Amino acid sequence: MTDLARFSINQMTVRQLTLPELTAACRDLGVVNVGLWREPVQEYGVEAAAKLVRDAGLAVTTLCRGGFLTAADPDARAAALADNRRAVDEAAALGTDTLVLVSGGLPPGERSLTAARERIADALAELAPYAGEHGVRLAIEPLHPMYAADRCVVSTLTQALDLAERFPAHQVGVTVDTYHIWWDDRAPAQIARAGAGGRIHTFQLADWTTPLPEGVLNGRGQIGDGSIDMREWQGYVEAAGYTGPIEVELFNEELWSRDGREVLAETARRFVTHTAQRVVTRAPYVREVRT
Repeated sequence: MTDLARFSINQMTVRQLTLPELTAACRDLGVVNVGLWREPVQEYGVEAAAKLVRDAGLAVTTLCRGGFLTAADPDARAAALADNRRAVDEAAALGTDTLVLVSGGLPPGERSLTAARERIADALAELAPYAGEHGVRLAIEPLHPMYAADRCVVSTLTQALDLAERFPAHQVGVTVDTYHIWWDDRAPAQIARAGAGGRIHTFQLADWTTPLPEGVLNGRGQIGDGSIDMREWQGYVEAAGYTGPIEVELFNEELWSRDGREVLAETARRFVTHTAQRVVTRAPYVREVRT
């Protein structure tokens, strides 16, 4: 298979594979990049996982996930900060410079999105320097607004960048994920804004298919099966100066029920079909005027 140099398979896409099975399948298919998740890495052992992927010749593009920083309770906030410092340590041990942050939803009984976002900023003020000292960038991921209540109060790239830009770009940037932002007609301008500031820390693909499953969390479609033009969004991030790995991250029960090696091979083929090698030109950045 050709044109896989920038392809990264996120571990969640083939979560039915153990870490040794995933690394072996990547090696056999010529996949050289992988995005890892903390839970299976912790189960295998962080240092052992780092050695496994290193010996397989794989580069770890991202670690998922840190975040969940919206708690108002002091004890819960302290626990979240401690867990995120551990996540930074794990990312550094795995050799990746990018920790993806899912910021967290509204705490029980609270209705203020603004207050929750400010608590994220307060937490980042403590975490960003720590991450920078360890050579790790925090990549705030905006999630589709349907997740705002329970999972992520950061719903748009505008909101993510408004948080990230309070800190140096080598400490805090954003994740651009097609599944979460494809609906937002302001997103292309915000991608240009992120690129101008050097804040696109990772680019992820997943398609939007309907009907969404019950619970909506595991509704990310295989690329090419839904409504999103992957080449269009690839064009936006590359025009903004991003030339790094392109990670496919799918939460999908049907894919998880299948043979993981087959899903990996299918995902690699879809990547080749639905992305393109481009001559990268930087798009002009125009800051959005707010009223």
